Amino acid sequence: MFTPDARQSGSFMIGGDLEVTRLGFGAMRITGPGIWGEPADRAAALATLRRLPELGINFVDTADAYGPFVSEDLIREALHPYTDTIIATKGGHTRHGPDIWKPVGNPDYLRQCVLMSMRRLGVERIDLWQLHRVGADCTPERQFEAIATMRAQGLIRHVGLSEVTVEMIERARLYFPVATVQNRFNLVNRYSEDVLDYCTKENIGFIPWAPLAAGSLTKGDTLLTRLASEKGVRPGQVALAWLLRRAPVMLPIPGTSSPDHLADNAAAAATDLSDEEFRQLDNDGRAEWASRNNA
Repeated sequence: MFTPDARQSGSFMIGGDLEVTRLGFGAMRITGPGIWGEPADRAAALATLRRLPELGINFVDTADAYGPFVSEDLIREALHPYTDTIIATKGGHTRHGPDIWKPVGNPDYLRQCVLMSMRRLGVERIDLWQLHRVGADCTPERQFEAIATMRAQGLIRHVGLSEVTVEMIERARLYFPVATVQNRFNLVNRYSEDVLDYCTKENIGFIPWAPLAAGSLTKGDTLLTRLASEKGVRPGQVALAWLLRRAPVMLPIPGTSSPDHLADNAAAAATDLSDEEFRQLDNDGRAEWASRNNA
């Protein structure tokens, strides 16, 4: 039986010293509906996590707000001790119900986020801690100062940001090296293209969330669906292959709570695109993005 190997996607050094498989895993979907509460099938969520090493995936992205707390707790139960797995988490979001999120940047709250994530994950230092959103309740500089202090104290190894502009990245870099940026980006959403180009130039890992989205390109007879049929894979695997080809700093983290779907995603690491296929897919995705913004 064929077992996909995510290591075929290559590797990237986060912060210069954390080697991760470029095709990782996003642990948001192992919670309940609306990213709230326990998963409907807890056994399947744990089985999905426990299959990661078999598939060669050593990079897991989570957040304290996923559940909240549920995702981190499940990761510890399934994978601790993390012998060969890098766990990245995020803090700075509060939750008030399913699909309800509110950023908070108060330095005391950010410190609590880090300390409690350490406890839930069972680690003495977080390898990659990402500010989930820059909160509006205090200046970005106060938030960055607090993060820099925790990094200096050894609570955080590397720092990442999420949903930020190039200008905000540069402001943060006055306080600490920015190891990763996590923004929404996929075949049909190019809002952060300038951020991706900046990260590529600066060798900052770029973690695209919602990487599988492909809009109308998955419907009917399109280049994406034809390529998937020709290569014997799903359209989502072609979309992931396009992301991996787009930039060497790209670190897609498709999420699922199904072990079988996880294996499908991992198979994208071996899905090759020719130069012409990549170019045509890029053009199709860019055209859909433009049509959405001009509608």
